[in-house]
Amino acid sequence: MVREETSNQKRQAESQSVVKDSKKVKLTEENTNEFPKGVAILKPEYIISNNNEIDSIIDDDAAEASTALEQEQENNNNNSNSKGNKNKKRGQNKSRKLIQIKEDLKVCPSIIDPESGKSCIKGSECNWCHDIQIYLDQKEPSLEGICPVWKELGYCPMGIKCRWLKSHFNFKSNKLKYKKGYIRDETKGEVNLISLADKRLLYGNKFEFSKSEVAIKLVDEDKISKMDSEKRKELENEFNDFKIKSSEKKKLNYKNKKILSPLTTVGNLPFRRLMKTLGADITFSEMAVSTPLINGQNSEWALLKAHKSEYPGFGIQIAASKTWQASKTAELISKFANNYTSEINLNCGCPIDLLFNKGEGSALMLNSNRMKNLLKVMNDCSGDIPITVKMRMGVSDKKPIAINIVEKLLNAGDIGAITIHGRSRQQRYTKEADWDYIEEVGKVVKNFNENYEELKDVSDKVNPVYLIGNGDCFTFEDWYNHTSREGIDSVMIARGALIKPWIFEEIEAQQYLDKSSTERLKIIEDYTKFALEHWGTDDFGINTSRRFLCEFLSFTYRYIPVGILDKLPPKLNQRPPKWRGRDEMETLLGSSDYKDWIKITELFLGKANENFSFIPKHKSNA
Repeated sequence: MVREETSNQKRQAESQSVVKDSKKVKLTEENTNEFPKGVAILKPEYIISNNNEIDSIIDDDAAEASTALEQEQENNNNNSNSKGNKNKKRGQNKSRKLIQIKEDLKVCPSIIDPESGKSCIKGSECNWCHDIQIYLDQKEPSLEGICPVWKELGYCPMGIKCRWLKSHFNFKSNKLKYKKGYIRDETKGEVNLISLADKRLLYGNKFEFSKSEVAIKLVDEDKISKMDSEKRKELENEFNDFKIKSSEKKKLNYKNKKILSPLTTVGNLPFRRLMKTLGADITFSEMAVSTPLINGQNSEWALLKAHKSEYPGFGIQIAASKTWQASKTAELISKFANNYTSEINLNCGCPIDLLFNKGEGSALMLNSNRMKNLLKVMNDCSGDIPITVKMRMGVSDKKPIAINIVEKLLNAGDIGAITIHGRSRQQRYTKEADWDYIEEVGKVVKNFNENYEELKDVSDKVNPVYLIGNGDCFTFEDWYNHTSREGIDSVMIARGALIKPWIFEEIEAQQYLDKSSTERLKIIEDYTKFALEHWGTDDFGINTSRRFLCEFLSFTYRYIPVGILDKLPPKLNQRPPKWRGRDEMETLLGSSDYKDWIKITELFLGKANENFSFIPKHKSNA
């Protein structure tokens, strides 16, 4: 896409200002000069005196997983550390484990919330507590304040288990309080739910995959060639009965849309819901692995849940390496999540060893024919949900192969959009993303779209295939510079949104937004409300919300307030010297110590109890 020169000039002029306390502060020519690589230049008054130490480089590779080379490097670092190496706090806490403490006395769901209409399904055989007073006597004292979920919904789904119970419970009559005129919604606005009965069918291998079984047979050329004509015709007729033409599938629209990337761990439902309030147009689920989905695993199906505010514009990303996995997963999503899913995205870029060694993620780039077949069966079995793909430049650092793969996929005609991350698997995050290469891919896609009518039957013409770039987008200037490149329809943002959640607002405003500590706390508060609504207001829900909020804060602390920067633009991989904020809260929000992250959670979730445990992802935060 090529923008007019006047638009570029206007944007460049606007970029020379910073929004601060609702006022624009002009930058000098000196401030816009290039600065030392990897170092954020701060105004002198915010640098802590007599300390020139730069914050540790964050090992973002560790957020995905470690290659054998990285493991070897970690071992070398450990050996060096034993000799007093100053980098002993670098790297990932690879042994960290999530420990969830559950309450000793289990209360039967039939007494948690009388208005829910639930009854005890086990009757006299139920060993859980049925006496409200006994449960309340052993319960910890209520947290001060009003239950955030009760305040929002008019009732609290956690009932007597809620830690803010005092705000919606009459201790004299032992009855819960409800707001007048409240409307009960057991789903809490969440969609893409699968019933327990259907999960049991999957777990017991009794679910009938009527579409997949046919599609898999037709994609296997060896088996097809050995079939007699009558059997083959029968299969093709059955296939044509359920296959939906590309032109009849849901329409995608990526042109200049603000896109949040699929994100592991932090890209959960509450975070995506927050991003929608901050201007994101399109969101994606965390990557779900196909085999656990097919087996009905609860934890994997939980990843497919979305909030109704995410649709339209919600995509489900999956990982698969075999045609039966891809086709069956697409069929399941079509059956159980069709109404609130805009696309199914095949992950062909994840670099982690766990997936790569199974032929999934970026390993698919080494076998483009397999990738093409996976996308075909997914398209055949997904009903009216379009199929998209996300990949890297290639696997090896000096051998980009995405262009060749994209040409093959375009001619196959089974995809609606392609996302290119401008790095190789080998490269990971060690170098900046290569947007020149992404643009070359964009030109290929653009040329294909322009010549579509000559290549395909017009009766089956779909929307153009969209090309989305991905990598290192941290400012509105990055976004507009990238989308002004030829063939690039939009930019997918990952770490930029984790560190600076209001980045989509900046894109819309076309200027930097200098969020005060109060404004940033409001964003954290909103996330907390969404988290409690999703995971619950009991001890388990609060601990879960606190844990994921700490994961979120492990990125947001890396934001350097634009008002204390001496030179712009900020870069994603820059690290500052030790600094102080413009107020105590801003300083706290910028702390790299995970204990301070827990302090921040206590502003909204009450004091962390002794059972709560959080181990930061990176050693430098410990």
